[in-house]
Amino acid sequence: MLGDPRTVRITGDDTAAIYRRTDDADAEQRPEDYRDKPVAEAYVWCGLTSGNGARALWLLLLPFMVANLAHWMRPSSRGRRRTIRVYGVLVRLVGLTLTVLLVAAACEVALDLTAWQCAGTPSCADDRAWLGFLSPEVSGGGWWSQPGRRLSLAALVPAALTGLLWYLSHRTWSAYESAQPYPQQREQDEDPHRSALSRPGFWYGRPFVARLRAAHTAAGLLTVAAAVATSAARHDREAGGPALLDGAGRVLEGVLIAGGLIVVYVLCRRGRKDTTVDAHLDRMVVTVLPLACLAVLALCLLYAGWDRPGWVSSGRLPGDQTFGGITLVQGLLVLALAVAAAVLYRSDRLASTALRGLGGPCVAMLACALGSVMSGGVAQRVGDWLDGSATPGDADAPLPGPPVLLSWQAAMIPLLLVVVLLLALVFGVRTLRRRRLEQARVEREYAGERPHEPRTRKIARVRATAALTDSAPVLIGCVAAITLLLGAGALTGAWTTGEVPGVAAAGAPGFIGGAAQTAQALGSWLIGFGFILFVTWGRRAYRDASARRTIGILWDVGTFWPRAAHPFAPPCYAERAVPDLTWRMATWTQKTEGRLIISGHSQGSVLAAAAAWQLSPAVRKGVGLLTYGSPLQRLYGRWFPAHFGPAALTALHREVDCWRNLHRPTDPIGGPIGLEGECGPAVDHPPLKDPLAYGRTQTHPLPAPILGHSEYQADPAFDEEREELLQRLRPAVTQGLGAVPSQPGPDSEGSQGSSGRSSG
Repeated sequence: MLGDPRTVRITGDDTAAIYRRTDDADAEQRPEDYRDKPVAEAYVWCGLTSGNGARALWLLLLPFMVANLAHWMRPSSRGRRRTIRVYGVLVRLVGLTLTVLLVAAACEVALDLTAWQCAGTPSCADDRAWLGFLSPEVSGGGWWSQPGRRLSLAALVPAALTGLLWYLSHRTWSAYESAQPYPQQREQDEDPHRSALSRPGFWYGRPFVARLRAAHTAAGLLTVAAAVATSAARHDREAGGPALLDGAGRVLEGVLIAGGLIVVYVLCRRGRKDTTVDAHLDRMVVTVLPLACLAVLALCLLYAGWDRPGWVSSGRLPGDQTFGGITLVQGLLVLALAVAAAVLYRSDRLASTALRGLGGPCVAMLACALGSVMSGGVAQRVGDWLDGSATPGDADAPLPGPPVLLSWQAAMIPLLLVVVLLLALVFGVRTLRRRRLEQARVEREYAGERPHEPRTRKIARVRATAALTDSAPVLIGCVAAITLLLGAGALTGAWTTGEVPGVAAAGAPGFIGGAAQTAQALGSWLIGFGFILFVTWGRRAYRDASARRTIGILWDVGTFWPRAAHPFAPPCYAERAVPDLTWRMATWTQKTEGRLIISGHSQGSVLAAAAAWQLSPAVRKGVGLLTYGSPLQRLYGRWFPAHFGPAALTALHREVDCWRNLHRPTDPIGGPIGLEGECGPAVDHPPLKDPLAYGRTQTHPLPAPILGHSEYQADPAFDEEREELLQRLRPAVTQGLGAVPSQPGPDSEGSQGSSGRSSG
């Protein structure tokens, strides 16, 4: 980044810090040496995304991260404040269902498959010595062999999982959301077109995440309590047990319903508050709610563990319709979210908005699908391990296995893959056609060069492939719609037949029956393979730093946004990085009375824009932006129009002193900012040539590489634009400082490396 292996950290810590060249470390003490050159600094934030090996575990939180993105994808709107609030509430409810789904999957594995089915089946418990003390036959009627006590003991597993999620969220909350933003006054004449990222409290989510965490922790504990208590209460009602136990069960069920309503109320009552820095923690919600639900769980475990000599476990655990209920609620929430998004989009139609404003609902649907695949994959693999090679639904299977709905959902995966392959084929054909068009353009751009067909085809292929990024909305929209339809079909099939697909289609014509059995077997294999692949990838990332950096790049976009829909999502690194940059820029300009250029590559350009928005108007006017390989419009402007739409980016261009953006047609991530009117040419440099030379030349005697998204500094245009920005800033500052400045040089330059690695 700094072009020198000798660097020194001047401020920051091991997680994120600002560096200078060693020769520039004492620039403030030698102002005469920096009259005609800037002081270059680099802000390195790789520790916020790739970090240590424990970050690989964030892969398990992928559905939560995707759901959180849906919150920020709402369309731009004019007015419609009530609809905006409804949109936020719906996304938060989708996030809540994902937490309940995860804990329910843990309950399915620990309570149903292990403690209820396997421990209650002699043939299964005999082969597993560690389950012997829970089996009535193996233990000879031991104290733990009663079903209620087995469930109470097994409930410690999902309860511990909920506690682990709370701990991880609290730990990252202290490290990320607690970073103090730079103090600023809210502007009285705030531009309505300015992005919400400029508000004082946008990057300080500590109180809100604390409330979210309390609500989701309470929901997880109540889910575990319901799995235990409702099974015991159903037995007490059906078996005509003691009136005291029957009454206690009814009271506990009422308490669980009331607790669920309180959780939903807490979640819906209030959204994020970013107009000011809100430092108030709601102690009643943050502390009392989780502890109260923990007490309810303890009472439920005590109730279920009461002596019931005649209770015998058979079949599946009562309440296996939970997964169907969660799926139904998720589908209804996604449809309601689509209606709210459509209303918002119609109030302010932006042609650049992805999927006509339905990007948020589509991404929320994919988050639900990811959660179902992960939870179903765990249950299917544990079920296969416990019952050996038996096929779910077979009459001779030792165990009933997971809920029927999970088998139906697995059977839909091959159909979804067929659709994805067809879409890939369509996009492949479109790419071939575009490559032919690009070949003609390449020949025109390098008309003075000796034609070389393989070289021309290679350049055209890279350009055509890079353009596939612009087709992502169509792919995501189609996959989300098909996923919703297939999910509805799986739910209908499970509820109407009550059998797995292979058994339900046993009496159908040969082709249909064979297709159902094939889809069930193939889907079970695929969901298991996907789960194993997922775990293997996480294990490799835990051990391999390079693989961890690859995952870190994935988090660059996913964890840029604050946790507004799910508190168990990976933490928002921007809540540390943006205040870091803002503090550095503001304090430097105040100390030196100078101006600065902040340059950012890829995701670093997004951080640069976010930090510039956080500055006061006076400081912001002394900042120049140099962005390259920037996804500000191509990704953020299309998918997050309410915050990075054309109006917001135009306002940013007018508020900073100057802004230039470099891009290449071979770059699959970065692109032009695309502002309208006179702002467009003022910001976007014409597309850079890539490669710099078509064939061998005096300057490039060896073949010039196709750089794509990397090494923008290798292009001469980078130095030219950088120097032009410096020259534009320097005269005004020199005039303000006088002929002989007593401070270090009037200009400072930040620099930034590759995507997800560092920013300045």
